Amino acid sequence: MPTKNFDIAQKITTETCPKRRLQVDSIRLFAGIIERKAYSKGDIILPEGRVCHAMMYVEKGLVRQYYFKHDKEMTEHISCEQGVVICIDSYFNQRPTQLIVEALEDTVIWEIPYVAMEKLASEVHDISYLYRHFLQNSLILSQVKADMLRFESAKDRYTKLMQHSPEIVRRAPLTYIASYLQMTLETLSRARASIVASEY
Repeated sequence: MPTKNFDIAQKITTETCPKRRLQVDSIRLFAGIIERKAYSKGDIILPEGRVCHAMMYVEKGLVRQYYFKHDKEMTEHISCEQGVVICIDSYFNQRPTQLIVEALEDTVIWEIPYVAMEKLASEVHDISYLYRHFLQNSLILSQVKADMLRFESAKDRYTKLMQHSPEIVRRAPLTYIASYLQMTLETLSRARASIVASEY
């Protein structure tokens, strides 16, 4: 097993489970199933209609998940370094996804394959704990977004995104940010202008 695999596996487990240190042997087992993939800006990492066979940890770059609604692109999520990309329904039910995963920058991801992860999780308690936290973190992220869209104003949505995901605000095109926050580009521009004005 390459040293790089172990190093990145240790990094992933530490970030995913900050309150518990996994055993070295468990990290080695996890390192043995992950695979590095590199993509150029604009590459489609996972096309619509394919099965999501792996969770994807972003080591470097910017990744967008989106879908089409009435022939319009709708951004579901944007992830940068330390983010985990997963098409939950497709991954856990192993059926074709309606989402598209795209690299917005030159990107390096580490794939965590479904079959191998399921097997390890059933055999190793540490890996089961890690797996549960991958899912837990993903569900919390989805719930936070749902609550934000349900209860927050346009200005507050953008403010919250700036607070929690400053790299995404800095690096992602405004069109995608507006789509992610479910507002028009004009509404986003007004929200940004209002925030700037309130700082003076």
